[in-house]
Amino acid sequence: MNEQIFGIHGAALELRSQRMGVLASNIANAATPGYKARDLDFAAALDARLGGMGADASANANTLFRQSVMPSLDGNTVELGNEQIAFAENAVAYSATLSFVQGKVNTITRALKGE
Repeated sequence: MNEQIFGIHGAALELRSQRMGVLASNIANAATPGYKARDLDFAAALDARLGGMGADASANANTLFRQSVMPSLDGNTVELGNEQIAFAENAVAYSATLSFVQGKVNTITRALKGE
């Protein structure tokens, strides 16, 4: 029912939320020795999700370790500036997707009220 009502936006919202968690984890572990930065390949995860794979399974299958331009001497590959930019971009995309979903809910609500 979710996919019939919300289309691609419901799946996108789930995956954007999961990517936000991955990026937040990278930022939180910026000073952890040996921590390897990860990121979610959103396009591949969305394709897998729309292909019938579950949200968690598609996110886990498409979470990759990020290649660092300048890894630190302690083995940490988090580049804080890049992570913050990726987080901000994902937050904007999440907000836009949420707006689409909210618009659909408002349309359905008005239809149910007979407006």
